[in-house]
Amino acid sequence: MVRARPAELLGDEADRYQKVTDILDVWFDSGVTHFCVLDQRPNLARKPGDKVMYLEGSDQHRGWFQSSLLTSTAMRGRAPYDEVLTHGFTVDAQGRKMSKSLGNVIAPQKVVDTLGADVLRLWVASTDYRNEIAVSDEILRRVSDAYRRIRNTTRFLLGNLDGFDPAKHLLPVDKCLLLDQWAEQQAYEVQQAVVAAYARHDFPEIVQRVQNFCTNEMGALYLDITKDRLYTMPTDSHGRRSAQSAMYRILEAMVRWLAPIASFTAEEIWRYVPGKHSESVMFETWYKGLAATQASPQQRRFWADLLAIREVASKQLEVMRANREIGASLEAEATLYLDAKLRHEFETYADELRFFFITSALSLDDDGHAPSDAALVDPLKEDGRLAWVSVRKSDNAKCIRCWHYRPDVGVDPAHPEICGRCVINVEGPGEDRRWF
Repeated sequence: MVRARPAELLGDEADRYQKVTDILDVWFDSGVTHFCVLDQRPNLARKPGDKVMYLEGSDQHRGWFQSSLLTSTAMRGRAPYDEVLTHGFTVDAQGRKMSKSLGNVIAPQKVVDTLGADVLRLWVASTDYRNEIAVSDEILRRVSDAYRRIRNTTRFLLGNLDGFDPAKHLLPVDKCLLLDQWAEQQAYEVQQAVVAAYARHDFPEIVQRVQNFCTNEMGALYLDITKDRLYTMPTDSHGRRSAQSAMYRILEAMVRWLAPIASFTAEEIWRYVPGKHSESVMFETWYKGLAATQASPQQRRFWADLLAIREVASKQLEVMRANREIGASLEAEATLYLDAKLRHEFETYADELRFFFITSALSLDDDGHAPSDAALVDPLKEDGRLAWVSVRKSDNAKCIRCWHYRPDVGVDPAHPEICGRCVINVEGPGEDRRWF
């Protein structure tokens, strides 16, 4: 074996160094870093209240973790760390170790160049690091789709907060419409779960919670329903400001959930969040503006019932769409056939339920006898309550402004193509909504 001369390695400074042959065990060297590195540097010294974590791969259970534990116990009588976090190693989709000979290596820089750094970070956070970590082009594509869903949700929130000044327009939660209160409650519950998951380093739980929130509560429900209020009601109306207030609080919370994982995206969002803020979202703590609302057993039951009925209605509307009977759900009208108890539960909200179901009309049946083509709501039946849903194509004309099919389209000669509600929103003080 040819040994390199010192000058070949050190150049002109070779004569300033002296080669020594006293070598300690490599694990002893790394195992005393808690003393030789941390304790010798004031800026790294452990302060009261600090938590020390050792983070490494699972092979270090018998290596660095063990040698650090032995040396610190001998010197101080305690472990050098409060927590130990271990992770598996990266493998391909078939569980094979990555190697150049197999051609299954995916370079992180290539992912950053093609999909962006936050997609790579989101992939890392979404994997169960306690086991081997699988990565492939297909896995990264799925993560990219999840990232796009989260990003698009925040874009929608930001877009509809244009012109919103929290110092002037932010409404207290109890002054917001019922649906907005429900949305804030969902965000509050997600935040409770996210904060707890961060505390136990359960990053896949965080990604799943945030992704499901964006897909289900936001994308498939709340944002779709509130479009009507945001797009058709007067700018400064109570209904529109209520939706913006909820969206503002949800965005303030959400950007903080994302910051430790999708850091670049969170900083980008932070630049456009309305109101005065610190320079970086990284200087922030969890958002305190969310509060539990619509959380009593009775309120939870109400929303569970309403969502169960809406799901059945949505399936019926999808069948009509597949049969090309309708295009958008606003081309349809719905009727709910409810038993006496459920009818009493919903009749207060009857005038606005059509907005929740995104149909042009919705009525509660007077006698409770459902026709043969009505669909039974099974989850309610299991609790001894009866509800059916029937949908049909509307015979009314379409309002060119709100796209609802209403019998009063053209009622105002000055506005022959819009409905009476839009006339009030355009010419009058704006409609008065309390619920949806």
